[in-house]
Formats: sequence, C-alpha cells, structure tokens
Amino acid sequence: MKSYKLEEAEDLLIGEKGTPEREEYEFELKLELIGDMIKTARKKRNLTQEQLGELVGVKKAQISRLENSTGNVTFETVMRILNALGAKLKFNLQF
Repeated sequence: MKSYKLEEAEDLLIGEKGTPEREEYEFELKLELIGDMIKTARKKRNLTQEQLGELVGVKKAQISRLENSTGNVTFETVMRILNALGAKLKFNLQF
C-alpha cells in the first residue's frame, strides 16, 4: 500500500492548487470555519440562535444557515453578527 503526504492526497482527491475544483473546496471550507467560529462564540455567550438573530435583526433561520454553511449570507450580516458577539474580524489579503 502506497502512503501519501497530506499535500499529495489533497491534490489527488480535491485537485491541485489553482484549479477551479480546489478553489471551490477551499472557499467552502472557509465558510464552514466561519460558521463554526460564530456558533462557538454564540454558545460561549449563552445565546440561542433566536436571541442572536434578535440582536442582529435577522431570523433564527439565517443564523442557522450561516452556522451550518447551508445558505448565502451577506458580508454585512456576518459583520453585524460578529459585532453582536463582540468578536473582531482580521483580514489577510494576498495577491
């Protein structure tokens, strides 16, 4: 049985870096990580999805979709949620 390094396995299973398949995978992964971080922060503050939605001015379903990465949420909504949770967002743009 041949063994692979993680990078080799990712290239084989997902696609090489720079390919549309790999870009889509990495984009979805980042969205999932944002949802997980928001869910963790919400729970640390002992808030339900409904309570957080009320603080932000959106419905519980929108909070659920964001936490579960199952729908589109605007950047503005994400920023309002982070503000309501007292969280900060740092950007690192690379070109």
